[in-house]
Amino acid sequence: MCQGGFFYMKKVDYIIVGFGIAGIAISEHLLRRKKSFIIFDQNTSGATRTAGGVVNPVVLKRFHAVWKAQEFLNYAEPFYHALQHRLGTSFLNETTIQRVFNNYEEQNQWIASSDQKNLAPYLEASIIQDAVANWNHIYGMGTVNGSFQIETNGLINSFQEFLKKHDSIRFGRFDYNELNFIEDQVYYQDVTANKIVFAEGIQALDNPYFPSNCLIPKKGEYITIKAPELKLSSILKASFFVIPQGNDCYKVGATFAHGDLSNECTEKGKIQLTQKMEELLKVPFEVIHQEAGMRPTVKDHRPLLGKSLEKDHVYFLNGLGSRGLLMAPLLAKQLIELCEEGISVPKDIGIHRFTS
Repeated sequence: MCQGGFFYMKKVDYIIVGFGIAGIAISEHLLRRKKSFIIFDQNTSGATRTAGGVVNPVVLKRFHAVWKAQEFLNYAEPFYHALQHRLGTSFLNETTIQRVFNNYEEQNQWIASSDQKNLAPYLEASIIQDAVANWNHIYGMGTVNGSFQIETNGLINSFQEFLKKHDSIRFGRFDYNELNFIEDQVYYQDVTANKIVFAEGIQALDNPYFPSNCLIPKKGEYITIKAPELKLSSILKASFFVIPQGNDCYKVGATFAHGDLSNECTEKGKIQLTQKMEELLKVPFEVIHQEAGMRPTVKDHRPLLGKSLEKDHVYFLNGLGSRGLLMAPLLAKQLIELCEEGISVPKDIGIHRFTS
């Protein structure tokens, strides 16, 4: 801002680039510490907006616990409840997941897995044969406890409105050429900060400060169907998740379109999801919406967290893949502890583990 011949800079503690679930979690932790910040975000349909919002501690393809599931889950649920209180809104839904079995081998594997110490809190050993009347599930289902669902658009929109009131968010493409480092300060446009945190998801592939060869983009597509006769109250997981959205609508997905780097919806993705629903549902449905998003994944399936080796005051949180809603709250806490207190992050999630 220029006034009376002088150029005034907006001074904050942090610049945050990106407002998916990583940026949201970082923002909340800074608010708790009473740190000032400003967010720059493209406000496009990224991975968090597109996501089904299922927070689930179990890998349901092979029935084993998500990496550090209990640790992440114990931190995530109270984090989201506190965030709901701050925003004065509701976006968290307590729910169970019903895993549809494809054969008797999966039934047996489920029962065996439910007896394991790390899975027993989540997997009910009993097999349910008649949970959903309008669904083809001749081999029955198993129930997953400890899960919940985040209505991601509601979370993002309500947090954005909160930040707008405090002049703490701006929309538009981040121009790395306008980023400067002078002495112990970070400068971008009319903002100066002590530190900058990049939480951009897949957009980090264009970031010259982000370590190369870390991220692998994985495209996923969802459809939303309307099925008035289905009447689901819990989430179903067969080949894809079927997630109740209210008003007889259900979100179905997501696909894994390996090698497709576009953000566009495809007919192939729609057909794949629609055909699976035709196989499984006993009631009619219509497709009313389709969307696509790009997950930021990592080859060892661990997040990327840490500080730049080349530039002081530059930090990163990325690579959350399809488990971002589960992992982001605790990872953001660890990142801010690194920024504020110099507490090292575990080596298995350090961002430089592929380059050092």
